[in-house]
Amino acid sequence: MRAAILTTQPGTLDIADVDIDSPGPGEVLIRTAACGLCHSDIHILDGAIPHQRPAVLGHEASGTVLAVGAGVTRVAPGDHVIACLSVFCGRCPQCARGRTWLCSNKAATMRGADERPRLSMNGQAVNASSWIGGLAEQMLVHQNAVVAIDPEMPLDVAAVIGCAVTTGVGAAWRSADIRAGETVAVLGCGGIGLNIVQGARLRGAGRVIAVDLQPAKRDLALTLGATDVVDAANTDAVAEVLGLTDGFGVDHAFEAIGLAATIAQSLAMTCAGGTAYVVGVTPMTATVDVPGYALWGQGKTVRGVHMGSNTFTTDMPRYVDLYLQGRLRIDELISRRIDLTEANDAYDALRKGEIARSVVVF
Repeated sequence: MRAAILTTQPGTLDIADVDIDSPGPGEVLIRTAACGLCHSDIHILDGAIPHQRPAVLGHEASGTVLAVGAGVTRVAPGDHVIACLSVFCGRCPQCARGRTWLCSNKAATMRGADERPRLSMNGQAVNASSWIGGLAEQMLVHQNAVVAIDPEMPLDVAAVIGCAVTTGVGAAWRSADIRAGETVAVLGCGGIGLNIVQGARLRGAGRVIAVDLQPAKRDLALTLGATDVVDAANTDAVAEVLGLTDGFGVDHAFEAIGLAATIAQSLAMTCAGGTAYVVGVTPMTATVDVPGYALWGQGKTVRGVHMGSNTFTTDMPRYVDLYLQGRLRIDELISRRIDLTEANDAYDALRKGEIARSVVVF
Protein backbone atom coordinates (compact mmCIF):
# COMPACT_ATOMS: atom_id res chain seq x y z
CA MET A 1 0.00 0.00 0.00
CA ARG A 2 1.06 3.64 -0.46
CA ALA A 3 1.97 5.54 2.68
CA ALA A 4 3.67 8.78 3.74
CA ILE A 5 6.87 7.86 5.58
CA LEU A 6 9.08 9.96 7.84
CA THR A 7 12.65 8.64 7.98
CA THR A 8 14.61 11.56 9.45
CA GLN A 9 14.00 14.35 11.94
CA PRO A 10 13.80 17.14 10.94
CA GLY A 11 12.48 15.87 7.65
CA THR A 12 9.74 15.64 5.08
CA LEU A 13 7.50 12.78 4.06
CA ASP A 14 8.37 10.26 1.37
CA ILE A 15 5.61 8.40 -0.46
CA ALA A 16 6.56 4.73 -0.50
CA ASP A 17 5.11 1.22 -0.56
CA VAL A 18 4.62 -0.35 2.86
CA ASP A 19 3.60 -3.91 3.70
CA ILE A 20 0.68 -4.36 6.09
CA ASP A 21 -0.05 -7.58 7.98
CA SER A 22 -3.39 -9.33 8.50
CA PRO A 23 -5.32 -8.45 11.66
CA GLY A 24 -4.37 -10.47 14.72
CA PRO A 25 -6.32 -10.88 17.97
CA GLY A 26 -8.05 -7.63 18.94
CA GLU A 27 -6.98 -5.87 15.73
CA VAL A 28 -8.89 -4.14 12.95
CA LEU A 29 -7.86 -3.67 9.31
CA ILE A 30 -9.28 -0.49 7.80
CA ARG A 31 -9.36 0.90 4.27
CA THR A 32 -8.50 4.54 4.86
CA ALA A 33 -10.96 7.02 3.41
CA ALA A 34 -9.38 10.27 4.59
CA CYS A 35 -6.81 11.69 6.99
CA GLY A 36 -6.60 15.26 8.26
CA LEU A 37 -3.28 17.03 8.66
CA CYS A 38 -2.83 18.24 12.23
CA HIS A 39 -0.42 20.91 13.48
CA SER A 40 0.92 18.41 16.04
CA ASP A 41 2.48 16.49 13.14
CA ILE A 42 4.60 19.54 12.34
CA HIS A 43 6.36 19.22 15.70
CA ILE A 44 7.32 15.69 14.64
CA LEU A 45 8.41 16.78 11.15
CA ASP A 46 10.50 19.60 12.61
CA GLY A 47 12.06 17.38 15.29
CA ALA A 48 10.56 19.23 18.27
CA ILE A 49 8.93 15.97 19.39
CA PRO A 50 11.23 12.94 19.05
CA HIS A 51 9.62 10.06 17.21
CA GLN A 52 10.52 6.47 16.39
CA ARG A 53 11.38 6.06 12.71
CA PRO A 54 10.62 5.10 10.03
CA ALA A 55 7.03 6.06 10.71
CA VAL A 56 3.75 6.53 8.89
CA LEU A 57 2.43 9.88 10.09
CA GLY A 58 -1.20 10.92 10.49
CA HIS A 59 -3.61 10.39 13.38
CA GLU A 60 -6.86 12.08 12.27
CA ALA A 61 -8.36 9.37 10.08
CA SER A 62 -11.54 7.65 9.00
CA GLY A 63 -12.32 4.61 6.89
CA THR A 64 -14.19 1.35 6.37
CA VAL A 65 -13.44 -1.89 8.21
CA LEU A 66 -12.09 -4.55 5.85
CA ALA A 67 -11.42 -7.36 8.35
CA VAL A 68 -11.14 -8.02 12.08
CA GLY A 69 -9.08 -10.37 14.18
CA ALA A 70 -10.15 -12.84 16.84
CA GLY A 71 -11.97 -11.36 19.82
CA VAL A 72 -12.95 -8.08 18.15
CA THR A 73 -16.39 -6.99 19.35
CA ARG A 74 -16.43 -3.21 18.88
CA VAL A 75 -16.63 -3.14 15.09
CA ALA A 76 -17.35 -5.47 12.18
CA PRO A 77 -16.40 -5.61 8.49
CA GLY A 78 -18.22 -2.94 6.54
CA ASP A 79 -18.52 -0.53 9.46
CA HIS A 80 -17.61 3.11 8.89
CA VAL A 81 -15.17 4.14 11.62
CA ILE A 82 -13.13 7.00 13.00
CA ALA A 83 -9.70 6.30 14.46
CA CYS A 84 -8.43 8.08 17.58
CA LEU A 85 -4.99 8.32 19.13
CA SER A 86 -6.63 7.96 22.56
CA VAL A 87 -6.33 4.19 22.22
CA PHE A 88 -6.75 2.61 25.64
CA CYS A 89 -5.96 -0.68 27.35
CA GLY A 90 -9.04 -0.66 29.60
CA ARG A 91 -7.16 -2.08 32.58
CA CYS A 92 -4.57 0.43 33.85
CA PRO A 93 -5.23 2.74 36.85
CA GLN A 94 -6.16 5.65 34.55
CA CYS A 95 -8.64 3.57 32.57
CA ALA A 96 -10.09 2.19 35.81
CA ARG A 97 -10.77 5.78 36.90
CA GLY A 98 -12.57 6.49 33.64
CA ARG A 99 -9.73 8.61 32.23
CA THR A 100 -9.12 6.47 29.18
CA TRP A 101 -7.61 9.41 27.25
CA LEU A 102 -4.71 9.24 29.72
CA CYS A 103 -4.24 5.46 29.47
CA SER A 104 -0.85 4.60 30.96
CA ASN A 105 -0.49 1.22 29.25
CA LYS A 106 -1.07 1.83 25.56
CA ALA A 107 1.71 -0.68 24.94
CA ALA A 108 -0.82 -3.40 25.82
CA THR A 109 -2.65 -2.55 22.59
CA MET A 110 0.47 -3.05 20.46
CA ARG A 111 2.23 -6.14 19.18
CA GLY A 112 5.22 -7.43 21.09
CA ALA A 113 8.80 -7.13 19.88
CA ASP A 114 8.84 -10.87 19.15
CA GLU A 115 5.76 -10.69 16.91
CA ARG A 116 5.46 -9.76 13.24
CA PRO A 117 5.19 -5.98 12.92
CA ARG A 118 1.89 -4.55 11.77
CA LEU A 119 3.73 -2.45 9.18
CA SER A 120 7.04 -3.14 7.47
CA MET A 121 9.15 -1.93 4.58
CA ASN A 122 11.94 -3.99 3.03
CA GLY A 123 11.79 -6.28 6.06
CA GLN A 124 12.15 -3.44 8.57
CA ALA A 125 9.39 -2.61 11.06
CA VAL A 126 7.59 0.69 10.45
CA ASN A 127 6.01 2.66 13.26
CA ALA A 128 2.37 3.81 13.02
CA SER A 129 2.45 7.33 14.43
CA SER A 130 0.15 7.89 17.41
CA TRP A 131 -0.88 4.22 17.21
CA ILE A 132 -2.80 5.09 13.99
CA GLY A 133 -0.62 5.80 10.93
CA GLY A 134 -3.45 7.42 9.01
CA LEU A 135 -1.46 8.73 6.02
CA ALA A 136 -1.67 5.36 4.30
CA GLU A 137 -4.14 3.53 2.13
CA GLN A 138 -4.86 1.12 4.97
CA MET A 139 -4.53 1.11 8.77
CA LEU A 140 -4.05 -1.84 11.12
CA VAL A 141 -4.97 -0.81 14.65
CA HIS A 142 -6.28 -2.17 17.95
CA GLN A 143 -10.05 -2.24 18.29
CA ASN A 144 -9.75 0.24 21.19
CA ALA A 145 -8.50 2.84 18.71
CA VAL A 146 -11.66 3.02 16.60
CA VAL A 147 -15.39 3.65 16.93
CA ALA A 148 -18.18 2.84 14.49
CA ILE A 149 -20.27 5.78 13.26
CA ASP A 150 -23.48 6.43 11.35
CA PRO A 151 -22.83 5.49 7.68
CA GLU A 152 -24.70 8.64 6.62
CA MET A 153 -21.70 10.67 7.81
CA PRO A 154 -19.35 11.64 4.92
CA LEU A 155 -16.05 9.96 5.70
CA ASP A 156 -13.87 12.82 4.45
CA VAL A 157 -15.58 15.11 6.96
CA ALA A 158 -15.61 12.44 9.67
CA ALA A 159 -11.81 12.30 9.65
CA VAL A 160 -11.63 15.77 11.21
CA ILE A 161 -13.60 14.49 14.20
CA GLY A 162 -10.66 12.19 14.96
CA CYS A 163 -8.59 15.00 16.47
CA ALA A 164 -9.63 18.60 15.78
CA VAL A 165 -13.28 18.26 16.78
CA THR A 166 -12.71 15.85 19.63
CA THR A 167 -9.91 17.96 21.10
CA GLY A 168 -11.57 21.35 20.56
CA VAL A 169 -15.18 20.64 21.43
CA GLY A 170 -13.99 18.29 24.17
CA ALA A 171 -11.86 21.04 25.72
CA ALA A 172 -14.97 23.25 25.93
CA TRP A 173 -17.33 20.52 27.10
CA ARG A 174 -15.36 17.96 29.04
CA SER A 175 -12.27 19.81 30.27
CA ALA A 176 -13.84 23.20 31.01
CA ASP A 177 -17.51 22.18 31.29
CA ILE A 178 -18.51 25.68 30.14
CA ARG A 179 -21.80 26.86 31.59
CA ALA A 180 -24.39 29.02 29.87
CA GLY A 181 -23.53 32.71 30.09
CA GLU A 182 -19.84 32.29 30.93
CA THR A 183 -17.17 34.19 29.01
CA VAL A 184 -14.53 32.53 26.86
CA ALA A 185 -11.35 33.55 25.01
CA VAL A 186 -9.70 31.30 22.42
CA LEU A 187 -6.12 32.03 21.40
CA GLY A 188 -5.37 30.50 18.02
CA CYS A 189 -8.10 29.77 15.48
CA GLY A 190 -6.74 26.76 13.66
CA GLY A 191 -8.58 23.45 13.58
CA ILE A 192 -8.51 23.00 17.36
CA GLY A 193 -9.28 26.60 18.30
CA LEU A 194 -12.20 26.86 15.89
CA ASN A 195 -13.74 23.78 17.46
CA ILE A 196 -13.30 25.29 20.92
CA VAL A 197 -15.20 28.31 19.58
CA GLN A 198 -18.11 26.25 18.38
CA GLY A 199 -18.01 24.04 21.46
CA ALA A 200 -18.43 27.20 23.55
CA ARG A 201 -21.27 28.33 21.29
CA LEU A 202 -23.07 25.01 21.69
CA ARG A 203 -22.71 25.29 25.46
CA GLY A 204 -24.37 28.72 25.47
CA ALA A 205 -21.35 30.83 26.40
CA GLY A 206 -22.33 34.48 26.79
CA ARG A 207 -19.27 35.82 25.04
CA VAL A 208 -16.73 33.99 22.88
CA ILE A 209 -13.66 36.06 21.97
CA ALA A 210 -11.47 34.63 19.21
CA VAL A 211 -7.84 35.81 19.06
CA ASP A 212 -5.69 35.22 15.99
CA LEU A 213 -3.10 36.83 13.71
CA GLN A 214 -4.87 35.96 10.46
CA PRO A 215 -7.96 37.89 9.26
CA ALA A 216 -9.37 34.84 7.44
CA LYS A 217 -9.26 32.76 10.60
CA ARG A 218 -10.91 35.51 12.62
CA ASP A 219 -13.68 35.71 10.02
CA LEU A 220 -14.14 31.92 10.16
CA ALA A 221 -14.33 32.09 13.96
CA LEU A 222 -17.20 34.58 13.66
CA THR A 223 -18.95 32.18 11.29
CA LEU A 224 -18.61 29.33 13.79
CA GLY A 225 -19.87 31.22 16.82
CA ALA A 226 -17.41 33.82 18.09
CA THR A 227 -19.10 37.00 19.32
CA ASP A 228 -15.91 39.09 19.10
CA VAL A 229 -12.51 38.84 17.47
CA VAL A 230 -9.13 40.30 18.40
CA ASP A 231 -6.37 41.05 15.90
CA ALA A 232 -3.34 39.67 17.70
CA ALA A 233 -1.01 40.97 14.98
CA ASN A 234 -1.72 44.65 15.57
CA THR A 235 -3.03 44.98 19.11
CA ASP A 236 -2.22 43.95 22.67
CA ALA A 237 -4.42 40.84 22.83
CA VAL A 238 -4.60 40.80 26.63
CA ALA A 239 -5.61 44.46 26.81
CA GLU A 240 -8.22 43.94 24.09
CA VAL A 241 -9.81 40.97 25.87
CA LEU A 242 -9.83 42.81 29.18
CA GLY A 243 -11.40 45.81 27.45
CA LEU A 244 -14.14 43.67 25.94
CA THR A 245 -14.98 42.35 29.42
CA ASP A 246 -14.86 45.76 31.17
CA GLY A 247 -11.55 44.87 32.81
CA PHE A 248 -12.94 41.74 34.46
CA GLY A 249 -11.38 39.04 32.29
CA VAL A 250 -12.89 35.80 31.02
CA ASP A 251 -13.97 32.73 32.92
CA HIS A 252 -12.16 30.41 30.52
CA ALA A 253 -9.15 31.15 28.29
CA PHE A 254 -8.00 28.42 25.90
CA GLU A 255 -4.50 28.44 24.40
CA ALA A 256 -4.62 26.45 21.17
CA ILE A 257 -1.22 27.30 19.66
CA GLY A 258 1.47 25.76 21.84
CA LEU A 259 3.67 28.77 22.66
CA ALA A 260 4.89 29.87 26.08
CA ALA A 261 4.02 33.50 25.27
CA THR A 262 0.40 32.77 24.38
CA ILE A 263 0.00 30.48 27.39
CA ALA A 264 1.07 33.42 29.56
CA GLN A 265 -1.41 35.64 27.72
CA SER A 266 -4.24 33.19 28.29
CA LEU A 267 -3.64 33.27 32.05
CA ALA A 268 -3.48 37.07 32.03
CA MET A 269 -6.85 37.22 30.26
CA THR A 270 -8.69 35.20 32.89
CA CYS A 271 -10.64 36.74 35.73
CA ALA A 272 -9.84 36.03 39.37
CA GLY A 273 -10.88 32.44 39.92
CA GLY A 274 -10.78 31.75 36.18
CA THR A 275 -8.91 29.02 34.34
CA ALA A 276 -6.39 29.01 31.51
CA TYR A 277 -6.37 25.78 29.49
CA VAL A 278 -3.23 24.67 27.67
CA VAL A 279 -4.58 22.82 24.65
CA GLY A 280 -1.85 23.59 22.12
CA VAL A 281 1.05 21.16 21.76
CA THR A 282 4.38 22.64 22.81
CA PRO A 283 7.84 21.29 21.96
CA MET A 284 8.95 18.67 24.48
CA THR A 285 11.59 20.96 26.03
CA ALA A 286 9.35 24.03 26.35
CA THR A 287 8.75 25.54 29.79
CA VAL A 288 6.10 27.99 30.98
CA ASP A 289 6.51 30.71 33.63
CA VAL A 290 3.46 31.29 35.84
CA PRO A 291 3.24 34.33 38.15
CA GLY A 292 2.81 33.05 41.68
CA TYR A 293 0.42 35.85 42.61
CA ALA A 294 -1.99 34.80 39.86
CA LEU A 295 -2.33 31.48 41.68
CA TRP A 296 -2.37 32.32 45.37
CA GLY A 297 -3.55 35.93 45.15
CA GLN A 298 -6.13 35.66 42.38
CA GLY A 299 -7.09 32.01 42.63
CA LYS A 300 -6.44 31.38 38.96
CA THR A 301 -5.84 27.89 37.58
CA VAL A 302 -3.66 26.62 34.75
CA ARG A 303 -4.91 23.30 33.41
CA GLY A 304 -3.42 21.03 30.80
CA VAL A 305 -5.80 19.48 28.30
CA HIS A 306 -4.95 16.30 26.42
CA MET A 307 -7.20 15.40 23.47
CA GLY A 308 -10.17 17.21 24.97
CA SER A 309 -10.38 14.84 27.98
CA ASN A 310 -12.32 12.59 25.63
CA THR A 311 -14.17 9.35 25.93
CA PHE A 312 -14.11 8.99 22.18
CA THR A 313 -16.18 5.80 21.97
CA THR A 314 -19.21 7.82 23.10
CA ASP A 315 -18.14 11.37 22.18
CA MET A 316 -17.49 10.82 18.47
CA PRO A 317 -20.88 9.27 17.64
CA ARG A 318 -22.48 12.25 19.41
CA TYR A 319 -20.45 14.68 17.32
CA VAL A 320 -21.57 12.82 14.20
CA ASP A 321 -25.19 13.19 15.29
CA LEU A 322 -24.70 16.92 15.89
CA TYR A 323 -23.15 17.32 12.45
CA LEU A 324 -26.00 15.46 10.76
CA GLN A 325 -28.45 17.71 12.65
CA GLY A 326 -26.64 20.78 11.29
CA ARG A 327 -25.59 21.95 14.76
CA LEU A 328 -21.87 21.08 14.58
CA ARG A 329 -20.20 22.63 11.58
CA ILE A 330 -17.21 20.81 10.15
CA ASP A 331 -17.30 21.44 6.39
CA GLU A 332 -16.16 25.03 6.97
CA LEU A 333 -13.01 23.74 8.71
CA ILE A 334 -11.74 21.88 5.66
CA SER A 335 -9.63 24.27 3.61
CA ARG A 336 -8.40 21.75 1.05
CA ARG A 337 -8.96 18.17 -0.05
CA ILE A 338 -5.70 16.82 -1.40
CA ASP A 339 -3.87 13.72 -2.63
CA LEU A 340 -1.30 11.95 -0.48
CA THR A 341 1.49 13.30 -2.68
CA GLU A 342 0.54 16.86 -1.68
CA ALA A 343 0.98 16.31 2.06
CA ASN A 344 4.34 18.08 2.40
CA ASP A 345 3.04 21.23 0.68
CA ALA A 346 -0.08 21.16 2.85
CA TYR A 347 1.99 20.90 6.03
CA ASP A 348 3.98 23.93 4.86
CA ALA A 349 0.75 25.89 4.41
CA LEU A 350 -0.39 24.82 7.87
CA ARG A 351 2.98 25.83 9.32
CA LYS A 352 2.56 29.32 7.82
CA GLY A 353 -0.93 29.67 9.30
CA GLU A 354 -2.56 29.93 5.87
CA ILE A 355 -5.24 27.27 6.38
CA ALA A 356 -7.34 25.57 9.05
CA ARG A 357 -7.29 21.95 7.85
CA SER A 358 -6.20 20.00 4.80
CA VAL A 359 -7.61 16.51 4.38
CA VAL A 360 -5.93 13.78 2.36
CA VAL A 361 -8.64 11.85 0.53
CA PHE A 362 -7.83 8.33 -0.65
